[in-house]
Amino acid sequence: LPLEPGKPAPPSVQIAPDDTNLAFHGDKVRVRISTRPPKRVRKGREDEPHGKVTEIIERAQTEVVGTLARVRSKFYVTPDDPRFVHEIAVGDPAEAKLPQLPGPGDKVVVRLHEWTNPHKPPQGKVIERLGKTFEPRAELLGVYRKFNLSPHFPGAVEAEVRDIPAQVPASAAAGRLDQLGIGAGQPCDYRKIPTFTIDPDDAKDFDDALSIEELKGGQIRVGVHIADVSAYVKKGTALDTEAQKRGNSTYLVGTVVPMLPEKLSNGLCSLVEAEDRLTKAAFLTFDAKGRIVERTFANTIICSRKRLTYKQAYALLFENDLVKVRELPLPPKHQTGSTGRALSSLKTKELKELQGWVRQLWSLAERLRKDRMKKGSLDLDMPETKVFVDENGYADRLEKIEHDESHQLIEEFMLAANEAVAHLTKSKKLPSLYRVHDDPDEEKLGELRQQLGIAGVQVGDLSLRPEMMKALDALKTHPQGHILRISLLRSLKKAAYRASPDGHYGLSKDDYTHFTSPIRRYSDLVVHRVLDAYLAREATATKVGDPGTAKAKGKGKKTPSVALPYTAAEATALGEHLSLTETNSQEAERESVKIKTLEFFERELAKSTKSVFEAAITDVRAGGLFVELTESLTFGFIPTNTLPGDFYYPQDDGTVLVGKRHKRRFALGGIINVNVGKVDRAKRIIDFRVAD
Repeated sequence: LPLEPGKPAPPSVQIAPDDTNLAFHGDKVRVRISTRPPKRVRKGREDEPHGKVTEIIERAQTEVVGTLARVRSKFYVTPDDPRFVHEIAVGDPAEAKLPQLPGPGDKVVVRLHEWTNPHKPPQGKVIERLGKTFEPRAELLGVYRKFNLSPHFPGAVEAEVRDIPAQVPASAAAGRLDQLGIGAGQPCDYRKIPTFTIDPDDAKDFDDALSIEELKGGQIRVGVHIADVSAYVKKGTALDTEAQKRGNSTYLVGTVVPMLPEKLSNGLCSLVEAEDRLTKAAFLTFDAKGRIVERTFANTIICSRKRLTYKQAYALLFENDLVKVRELPLPPKHQTGSTGRALSSLKTKELKELQGWVRQLWSLAERLRKDRMKKGSLDLDMPETKVFVDENGYADRLEKIEHDESHQLIEEFMLAANEAVAHLTKSKKLPSLYRVHDDPDEEKLGELRQQLGIAGVQVGDLSLRPEMMKALDALKTHPQGHILRISLLRSLKKAAYRASPDGHYGLSKDDYTHFTSPIRRYSDLVVHRVLDAYLAREATATKVGDPGTAKAKGKGKKTPSVALPYTAAEATALGEHLSLTETNSQEAERESVKIKTLEFFERELAKSTKSVFEAAITDVRAGGLFVELTESLTFGFIPTNTLPGDFYYPQDDGTVLVGKRHKRRFALGGIINVNVGKVDRAKRIIDFRVAD
């Protein structure tokens, strides 16, 4: 209820565990605000109002995934989601007569009954057995059910896909064969122009490729070629309806739930090496000083000369010894949609040409990046932990992925292409979608400033962009930098899709959209269709004697009429829907990483020779040390009673644990070696031990 009549309810209300009534995590509820001070208050949230749940308006979920257990003659299910704090009482699973009889220790799906008595556990019925808990397939199926994901497509979609050819047909390529110039809707054949892709080792599909051409006067034209999904996925078809419903692909560890069937996502639309592919391109022309002087668009056909991984591109950028470059291995076949040829198979001339093009592109991308940062773009990229699986689906390797120059090369051209397309659709007033990132709330920035100050990072008003950039720069070398950067990101608003071009705070851009990943994002497919309409209009204008071209403006001639794919109302509804599907996929992906990270460290426990990991101490408490592994960025805890050879107590304002007898110190920011001590997959906790 509102605090005062006529005023909106507060954005955040604290609810004590005893005051949740019959609510589950995610439920929409009615809350009565209390006037009495709470018994317990979370640190840093003392000023927030508190209240009590009085009514359940809408349940967030009717089904729950968890592990079946038996206590004497009673059966219970412990939910996988630790935020679902109640065990669920279920009847004897044998009575459900399922195809596979669930037993204790199995992962199951439970359909919840209506919960009316808070003094008794919620009840439900087991409706499906997914497999043994913690086995890879069962865990994967659990993620599918929890986030309503399906790797399978409806029969109507599969039927439509069967009619699509496996290769680019000559009839589809015919309209793009004549090199009539760039822009004005002209088709372009780029199969003989140097064009290649740069993607992660485990990329399943390849949306984007770069071409490079040297023009007169020292100019260079870079083509950002994007898979032309709109050439195959037509609006209103079963294929399109299903893609829109999914909204985007979901990349789980070791697998992907694609937005489009594999024949398209890994086949006809994926820009794999040595295959003709239809694309849409944004062309960026640079002058001799590396400044963009022209932006044009066209339908193109390409044939990628090389599928490069980021590691291969990085070596081509900075390694002069081609022998070492040739030694780089291909990614395992089971991890990627295409390995491409090994660099060792390339002739010396071909390898040198490839290296020259990559270095030339980086020289332009580096200039773009510097200019972007000067204009206030925030460097919000963080290292990420990549989990790799073996052929049986078990996590067997963790790797920290740095956002190095090979990543930045691709990023800068994608950003520039997205900005160019957004500016085009906005200036032409075409109903479309935009990637919007609103300015943060000043209140949250004030809380962030206090948190940074406690950690020793002194900054001014964070609503001023220079101060935000100062904070980000300070966190690069701070011992708690990773955790504080996460807090900083949480203080910002979430980017979303919107029909209005409201700008992007993080990138400091007035015009921004998503154009470069139509295989995995429906938003980009929407933008491609809008660009299609623009190109068709320009082509029509050229055919009828340029009444719609720039030269004809001011002469009273009208632009030829071409039907637009979306109305403003349709674009608005799509933006809201796609923002929701994106959030769902992000949560599923995070869940998958958590599961597989725990699986990796649990398997470490079984090794006869314990692996040693380097870790940074990120927080010091009387009860122990919070640590972050420097290579995999995994968080864990070292209990004080496991620290070696002494009794430890806090010193120096609680930032150091010191041994009473030997005076060994474990200080905030210190680097230590650790082994895995304990893994609790149910509670999602990892305890480490000091290795020495």
